[in-house]
Amino acid sequence: MEQFIKFVGMDVHKATVAVSVAESNGGELRYSGEIANTAEALTKLVRQLRKGGAELSFCYEAGPCGYGIQRQLTELGWKCQVVAPSLIPKKVGDRVKTDRRDSLMLARLLRAGELTAVWVPDDLQEGLRDLTRARDDMKGLQLKAKQRLSAFLLRYAKSYPGKSNWTQAHFRWLEEIKFTQPVQQIVFQEYVDTVRVLSKRVATLNQQIEISARESVFWPVIEALMALRGLDVLAATIIMSEIGDLRRFATAPQLMAYLGLVPSESSSGPTTSRGGITKTGNSHVRRVLVEASWTYRHPARKTAHLQRRAERTSEEVQAIAWKAQTRLCGRYRVMNARGKLKVQVCTAVARELAGFIWAIGQAMPRPAINA
Repeated sequence: MEQFIKFVGMDVHKATVAVSVAESNGGELRYSGEIANTAEALTKLVRQLRKGGAELSFCYEAGPCGYGIQRQLTELGWKCQVVAPSLIPKKVGDRVKTDRRDSLMLARLLRAGELTAVWVPDDLQEGLRDLTRARDDMKGLQLKAKQRLSAFLLRYAKSYPGKSNWTQAHFRWLEEIKFTQPVQQIVFQEYVDTVRVLSKRVATLNQQIEISARESVFWPVIEALMALRGLDVLAATIIMSEIGDLRRFATAPQLMAYLGLVPSESSSGPTTSRGGITKTGNSHVRRVLVEASWTYRHPARKTAHLQRRAERTSEEVQAIAWKAQTRLCGRYRVMNARGKLKVQVCTAVARELAGFIWAIGQAMPRPAINA
């Protein structure tokens, strides 16, 4: 006798969860109502749905409410998918959107097997990811503060005569600046203090990221990725905290597609038309790889700094890293000679760099994580 399954679609919000149920074998599809978004209400819902001995399968869209519901249902012993919103099949002409309709749609599509689940990190992985994203946020605020200070000084024709801004010499020059109006001096000092405070916060987060990376289960893979040119401890930590287990991708092109680094395509009949990269998937890792790809504009060589990092890894990883450097430096040189835009060249290099990252992931032992 075939197992009776109830497929449960949930439209999750801050305070409420809209619930719909689709029974297996083309059975009833019904809206069950709303429950409070609490652990107690969810446990009660599971008990109610279990009446009759049915197996349960849950799903809800990835969003700002996080993975708490997925983790609770997994601990209770039930399968729960967190669905990628951008990959949910939708009718073009459907212009009515309500919580009821959304939950019914999720339950129906879950039963049909047409939903794509996202990777759900465990608590430790999510903490490391939050740390790297907080650093990116602080770095963005620091950049804006520096821009505002520079614009304020430019307005009063005060330009730094040195070579590089935001060095110790530059800050000593800032300490000597004086304005005729007392209120202007106050404004200037507030801008400078803001830059200093944010710089300290970025430095503190950088230190904490390195400490946390060394203590995480990802450290062996992070250290291996640092053998690649352009990837320091921060970049490698961002890659691993965002992607998790690299072995969950069966091929390198799957990882490239996940990061949105493959060309878009619109083909019909004999006509094939390819455009820019899809830019789907994880934008944090995509940005890191594009930034790293700029280092391959220089000739391939084993610098002392890079060699010291590579020596901490296995011979197989060192071989992959050197192969990546010779391949990608040559790739950059050839495409640049053809007159391609440098941003396009770096994007192509970043795509291939993702392939070498995947290769290193296959060469390393699988991290002891919840995949």
